[in-house]
Amino acid sequence: MSPPPPPSLLSLAIHSALLNISRFSDLSSLPDPVLLELFEQKTLRAGKLTEKVLKLFMATGNDEILLFIEKNIQLIGAQRSSNYIGRVRCCCVFERECLFGPEREYKMSYTVKDGEVDIVIAALHSDLTSFMEEWRPIFSRFHIIIVKDPDLTDNLKIPSGFNVNVYTKSEIDRFVASTGAKLHFSGYSCRYFGYLMSRKKYIISVDDDCVPARDDKDLVIDAAAQHITNLSTPATPFFFNTLYDPFRPGTDFVRGYPFSLRNGVTCALSCGLWLNLADFDAPTQSLKPNARSSRYVDAVLTVPTQALLPVSGVNIAFDRDLIGPSLFPALRLAGEGKLRWETMEDIWCGMCAKVVCDHLGHGVKSGLPYVWRKEGGDAVESLRKEWEGVKLMEEVLPFFQSVRLPRSAVTAEDCVLEIAGMVKERLGSVNPMFGSAADRMLEWIRLWKAVTSESPTSKAV
Repeated sequence: MSPPPPPSLLSLAIHSALLNISRFSDLSSLPDPVLLELFEQKTLRAGKLTEKVLKLFMATGNDEILLFIEKNIQLIGAQRSSNYIGRVRCCCVFERECLFGPEREYKMSYTVKDGEVDIVIAALHSDLTSFMEEWRPIFSRFHIIIVKDPDLTDNLKIPSGFNVNVYTKSEIDRFVASTGAKLHFSGYSCRYFGYLMSRKKYIISVDDDCVPARDDKDLVIDAAAQHITNLSTPATPFFFNTLYDPFRPGTDFVRGYPFSLRNGVTCALSCGLWLNLADFDAPTQSLKPNARSSRYVDAVLTVPTQALLPVSGVNIAFDRDLIGPSLFPALRLAGEGKLRWETMEDIWCGMCAKVVCDHLGHGVKSGLPYVWRKEGGDAVESLRKEWEGVKLMEEVLPFFQSVRLPRSAVTAEDCVLEIAGMVKERLGSVNPMFGSAADRMLEWIRLWKAVTSESPTSKAV
């Protein structure tokens, strides 16, 4: 595989300008194309449009920028408020200010349309009738991608009435043969084939052993709507808010929270939770066979920068454009099984994704929404398969804690390539499993770049 081309001087200069945007006093000398890219593609997407930065762009007199501001941004004059007396506030409405009420107007959010979302389901069970019917009120308004585990021999049973595309072993094998890919999309790893085939900005992924949960008021939880809310409102990774997510109704930033950080950053990854069967590892599940997750906590929080977490593929959503390349099937255990506690692929790529988010300035949220998880299995038997992964985690954590990516890495693809090189260099000698994982990461980026500009071929149901 040939190395990726180096970033251009222009892209590096724009990236550097974004990092230092709050320090500039004049942007009028920039050429219009550079100014527009810095404003639309960088500053807005990174959630860095503060009042000061907005005025900086307005002062350039660029017609396209002024037109955008006129359509989307309201400058609200000084209003008497207990928190903001006599302060001019900048409000990016993007059609969602009704979500928070007038007192929340100074915060940035945006509307996600149903057509921008794919639901991706890894089918490890052939009869999806009950699963799909449970989710019908929630999933029916979205496009759905179902990827059948290549090791599953029975035909899938999917009820009608859904906008769904199915990928089976024949489609996967045809794709692998045409690209020369060496990746395996079996077991839970088949979901990543769906990530690869999707062309939507947002992906929501739920295991096929999960159904909608109920909250503490016995109301059905719309997991899709909550994931979308998490992704469409800013995250606050640089300073922890003790009232958790300040962008949820009924809460705000606490006393002492720096005003310079209150705009937040784009949330790129939403990690939901689950009730009933807890996502323990096999040793813990063996010791607590009857333990169940029964506590519903009505909260969402941003995971702080440089804090790692075990991302589970049971119930997640993410911005495919921003971090899609950092969610991949790389770390495979010897004798990996078909139960969630027999795998480590989601834990490994989750830590990669968190490092990528930290480096690129994106946020990760954890908490709501909940799903109800039904999967069972023999934890003692699974322990024999997962024990190798349990031991490897003691090597993995210090590695990811020490990863520092170069400033030249300005996309998720760049970051994954850099991490793969570090894995090969620093962990390859510890266990050959890590060297294989690094090779798969490189292969994944090659595939991602090759297929994201093409239209997938799939079979509709």
